Amino acid sequence: MGPRWKGKGAEAKALADPMSEIVSQLQSSLLQSNVCALLSGCSVVLAVETEQTELLARACFGKPIITAEKDKQWFQLGFEEAFYLCYSLKCLKIAGEDNFVKNDLDLWLYMKLKKEKFPDFYKAYSHLRMKNWVLRPGLQYGVDFVAYRHHPSLVHSEYAVIVLSEEGDAGRLRVWSDFHCTIRLCGSVAKTLLILNVNKNGHGAISPSCLERYSVEECTITRWSPEQSRDDQKASENGAK
Repeated sequence: MGPRWKGKGAEAKALADPMSEIVSQLQSSLLQSNVCALLSGCSVVLAVETEQTELLARACFGKPIITAEKDKQWFQLGFEEAFYLCYSLKCLKIAGEDNFVKNDLDLWLYMKLKKEKFPDFYKAYSHLRMKNWVLRPGLQYGVDFVAYRHHPSLVHSEYAVIVLSEEGDAGRLRVWSDFHCTIRLCGSVAKTLLILNVNKNGHGAISPSCLERYSVEECTITRWSPEQSRDDQKASENGAK
């Protein structure tokens, strides 16, 4: 299942403005402005100027928060998004409730405490983000993320992503009925199911440096339709006569 672009010219716009370049511009802008975000429960919030507001929106990081402030725009980031900007891109500082900037290890431990599967989810998130896929929450589809080839305003999401780990996921997708329901749901919304198996390779999750030793196995699963296969076979047979 290929990309489904939204309207004429959408693909050309995406090619003319690659996501890698947008993220690079955001990285440079955040570094220059020395932005510091704040931990807030299970999310991260930050106030940015007009330039960063536009770049965060174009790069699809976080969601805007409506406030009465006119000179600044507040954004709410998920843990994976915030840690990607902080740890992988090195362009964002994050402070705790005491207003002191946290180092990578303290931030890792905090997020892991708040979200048990954070190490696996972050590895999966960064794995696709580094390939310039745009990831958004997939709760409405019963999955962990949905992946877009470019900005959601230009193209529909292509993959419904589920993250699995070697420790097991409480029986998730362990029986055929779970697979069948998930695949049918993905098919009904024109998405391909992408399973990301995160293997820690015996290195645990003591610190973010362990991420370098993790591996990710990609597996796409689609529903096989015997009726369609028979039609294709008949068409090929008729064409050969």
